[in-house]
Amino acid sequence: MKTGTFLLACTLPLSAGAAEMRFTGQATPLNGNNVLYEERHVVTGKCTEGLFRPASHNVTYVRSNGETFGEKTLSYEQSPLRPTMTFRQPGFNEVMEIRNRDDAKLEIEWQTPEGDTENSTVEVTQELVADAGFDNLVRNHWPEVTSGDRIEFDFLAPTRGKAYGFVLEPTEDDRIDAAHTVLIEPSSTLLSFLVDPILLGYNENGALTNYLGLTNIRKDKDSNYTAHIRYAVETAPDCELTR
Repeated sequence: MKTGTFLLACTLPLSAGAAEMRFTGQATPLNGNNVLYEERHVVTGKCTEGLFRPASHNVTYVRSNGETFGEKTLSYEQSPLRPTMTFRQPGFNEVMEIRNRDDAKLEIEWQTPEGDTENSTVEVTQELVADAGFDNLVRNHWPEVTSGDRIEFDFLAPTRGKAYGFVLEPTEDDRIDAAHTVLIEPSSTLLSFLVDPILLGYNENGALTNYLGLTNIRKDKDSNYTAHIRYAVETAPDCELTR
């Protein structure tokens, strides 16, 4: 989204029943306090029967000097767990697109930093989760999350063009200061040797407060940042996030 269009959208009144959530995340190294970058999130949706239903999600990635270096747009029109998504990191000439086709299949187009274009298709199952859909997965299963239950799902790895089995379950970790902490890790023992777990923190209302693990932000052409991102809610919808 161009800056002018974004600012104009922010000045227009929300339509009847519409709601908005704004939050900002600061990413730091796992063993340091210097800010690597900042995420600025705007989620729009509706309050339906007292519950927030997200419709679109925009993220701007900003360096400490104020430079915008990445943008992501998501649409939850087809599914809150499997959004249509476009993610751009211009500094690496990289674009990742995931298109949800009637919630029957996900079409992936990846413009790699090397200048190649890779295409793949993944058939949708009810267990499939893509990108920021993990946040809605947690809220959709809030009673299980807060009571200690284990949730199994498949998570899309778009650069590989396939999904892998994962589990989400409550845990405790001194690095996460939150009302509820959950762990996401591969369900396969073999894959667990290759993929480090991710820790998430949530407040009592179901808003994300912490993310600790591998990010989708490039450190260089060959690797991404591993970071601890701490989130602060600036504007919350006038309805519940969970039920």
